[in-house]
Amino acid sequence: MDLGWKVGRRHIKLFVLNMALKSVFLVAAAIATGSYAGCVFGQARPDAACTPRTCAYLDPSLSPEARATDLVGRMTLEEKVAQTMDRGQAAIPRLGVPKYAWNNEALHGVAFDGVATTFPQAIALAATWDPALMKQVSAAIAIEGRAKYNDSQRKGENDFYTGITFWAPNVNIFRDPRWGRGQETYGEDPYLASQMAVNFVQGLQGDDPKYLMAVATPKHFAVHSGPEPLRHTFNVDVSPHDLEDTYLPAFRAAVVEGHAQSVMCAYNAVDGTPACASDLLLKDVLRNSWHFQGYVVSDCDAVSDVAHGHHFTPDVMHAAAAAILAGDDLNCGDSYRSLVSAVRQGLLKESDLDRSVIRLMTTRIRLGMFDPPDRVPFNRITLAEVDSPKNRQLALAAAKESIVLLKNRADVLPLQAPRRIAVVGPTAEIIEDVEGNYSATAPRPVLPLAGIRKQFNHSSVTYAAGSVLVDGLPSTVPSSALHQGGGSPQVGLRGEYFDNLTWSGQPNFVRNDPNISFDWNGASPAPGVPANHFSVRWTGILQPPGPGSYTFSFRGIIPAKKAQDTGSTNQKSEPVGNFCRIYIDGNLVVDTEDGKLAASLNFRDAKPHTLRIDYRRTEERRTGPNRHVSFDWLPPAQPLLDEAVNEARNADAIVAFVGLSPDLEGEEMKVDLDGFAGGDRTSIDLPAAQKRLLEALKTTGRPLIVVLTSGSALAVNWANQHADAVLEAWYGGEEAGTAIAETLAGENNPSGRLPVTFYRDTKDLPPFEDYSMQNRTYRYFNGQVLYPFGYGLSYSSFHYQRPELARASIAAGDSASICVTVTNTTRRAADEVAEVYVKAPDSPAGEHPFLAAFQRVHLAAHQSRRITIPIAARQLSRVDESGNRKIVPGKYIVSIAGGQPAFAQGVTAVLTVEGLKELEK
Repeated sequence: MDLGWKVGRRHIKLFVLNMALKSVFLVAAAIATGSYAGCVFGQARPDAACTPRTCAYLDPSLSPEARATDLVGRMTLEEKVAQTMDRGQAAIPRLGVPKYAWNNEALHGVAFDGVATTFPQAIALAATWDPALMKQVSAAIAIEGRAKYNDSQRKGENDFYTGITFWAPNVNIFRDPRWGRGQETYGEDPYLASQMAVNFVQGLQGDDPKYLMAVATPKHFAVHSGPEPLRHTFNVDVSPHDLEDTYLPAFRAAVVEGHAQSVMCAYNAVDGTPACASDLLLKDVLRNSWHFQGYVVSDCDAVSDVAHGHHFTPDVMHAAAAAILAGDDLNCGDSYRSLVSAVRQGLLKESDLDRSVIRLMTTRIRLGMFDPPDRVPFNRITLAEVDSPKNRQLALAAAKESIVLLKNRADVLPLQAPRRIAVVGPTAEIIEDVEGNYSATAPRPVLPLAGIRKQFNHSSVTYAAGSVLVDGLPSTVPSSALHQGGGSPQVGLRGEYFDNLTWSGQPNFVRNDPNISFDWNGASPAPGVPANHFSVRWTGILQPPGPGSYTFSFRGIIPAKKAQDTGSTNQKSEPVGNFCRIYIDGNLVVDTEDGKLAASLNFRDAKPHTLRIDYRRTEERRTGPNRHVSFDWLPPAQPLLDEAVNEARNADAIVAFVGLSPDLEGEEMKVDLDGFAGGDRTSIDLPAAQKRLLEALKTTGRPLIVVLTSGSALAVNWANQHADAVLEAWYGGEEAGTAIAETLAGENNPSGRLPVTFYRDTKDLPPFEDYSMQNRTYRYFNGQVLYPFGYGLSYSSFHYQRPELARASIAAGDSASICVTVTNTTRRAADEVAEVYVKAPDSPAGEHPFLAAFQRVHLAAHQSRRITIPIAARQLSRVDESGNRKIVPGKYIVSIAGGQPAFAQGVTAVLTVEGLKELEK
């Protein structure tokens, strides 16, 4: 399935420009005379004296570099400096340069700009081990990004998160499971991460010979993977071996093979120099060794950190000069405002600044921003592409491929027409565990509970949360505690949605909301209701599971400002900000406008209570966890647990949803709970509250199926020993619930493989702050693991036979390939991931066979296929202690199986390499 944009592939009408008729005629005339630079859709035009004949930057026949050089040569010093800041991209009307916001995100969908297809989180995409699928996903993201960009240009908007220069992918190596941002990466192996990164970059940037569809920005360059609370100040003294062997390969592949047009430098320092001012990284490696021709952008406020965090320079002006001289062209932040003074004081030459601005303008020209609109094929893409049916199907396909079956005792899965399923666990119906972080607003997300109810519509499906995520952390009030009232058996609340801020008149839309767990970031909550300008009233019954003290609150609140008297018309201005009022039994218990943010109530029994919630929203887009809207509680633990056990006792099967949440793991978060700190984890165990839940459920004697939702590895030792089945479902995107349900039912045969090692205990790991690779990841870890990298079960089984190398002996520097016959030995069609590992001669002590190639193959029932898997020459190389990459002579053991050779039954062959060859870094 090819989802890349092709010119003429669809008959999509050109956008009708949103401007007065007179302006349209002016633009058309300018194009006809050759005096119009384009600037996307004509928001800015250069001086009439500038034509393609007199101003080279307007001539599409010239190279983008030549055009950018001419354009920058016409700018003043102040204008040049203004172009180097993502937050200060002022237009230059006299040159036809429109304002442009460089800052946008597309980790697994176009993020922070309202609705877009929400694909599985990056770590889940890595678990597919399917680079071709990754390329399809990123191409779909690029098309949606272009559609949104075109729409914003039509509206004359140039705000954050409307551009087509995306700060993704995150290709940092996930060296330690405690890192909260590991969910954004492609795992712990340099080769797997490289393959995923290359295909993401290529899909996002497109294959048009003249224009870029979008820009990919691999980040964070380099040697960056936590701890989050220290990221603005810490230094990594990385060994030459680890730098070349582990931390750089995915970046190199993204740049050299993927041709990424941008790279983001990191917050941390490397060998004593901040990454965004590092000659080693930005000059020696990126430009000299890899011949990178694009632009470098700093992580946000990383240039300020050069002075204030690392104290590498005496002030921000010197930091800005150091960053420009090292090769950091664009500043996320405003530190580059000081560049005017830096040039005038001789800290750098204006020509040094020119170099950076030329790189930036070259990129904008390659994106088509200075050409007549009809010349840029991507300008035809419309909002009809956003969350299109084909993209939802692609999201579902990715979610299904990402699910990893970790245990399946006695083939308890797939479930065989159970009469009654007890769904339990705190992650079964919260939006965060579908979306992950750095996400779009998922339209019509399918949460796990809803997916199971739809898939098993002939079974009785009950639900009880059973626990909170972590002791002390508020959780969404589950649907099991909410009812319509009036004798209705339907769970949930009546939601009335208004297109005003005062709940006035008749609601525009009425529906039943099973619970209050939503993401309305930049999106309408219901038909006929405008985004960021609406009110909602929920009414119904609150049914506590038992007596005890309950604390209620509402998430997603920006402090509201009360409406003020205007003084002129004796009318009040419109209120600003989000706020919520919660009434229980008719009593106002929470009023965020008056500072009553939470209420603790003591219920003596499990009797029902009337509930009314009034919510108003006027906020703009938000990027952090608090973008979500939810009605939360901190309930007493025992009644919640008892309710879940009671439901489980009467079930034919228990499906327990446990794990983590982007509320707990993520970027520099204000989280300080047992096992969690600042977005990272201090323990890799399943939180104690959820472990107690699993242990209680086991006492019922019913089959226990554990579904993990997380962005990283969990030490689920108890579940591995006692549960009947364990699935890792990650943060699976908008179709996560469908994918999980289809897997439980057997409609999807699980085929995902772990992109990270699941360790047994935090104490088995080196200190988090230690960046040495010794005893880290599958390549160097020497202890026992819970589930190994590359591991994943299936409902089918496979047999490998007749391995054969294309050539048994090769010269150093040549590629190799291995052929093998793979047979599906069962009556169920399945995907197998054939993994190729290589053990080099004289490998250093403690180094295990390393992943050199892999291939996903589909096999019908009892089908055998002969497959050939190429092994790139670089994958046969090793890195010495000085950081030199070489292919050495000798005999290489090549293993191929459905996992690492130590954990999977496969076959081997011996490859002889003759001669010695040193490779380029």
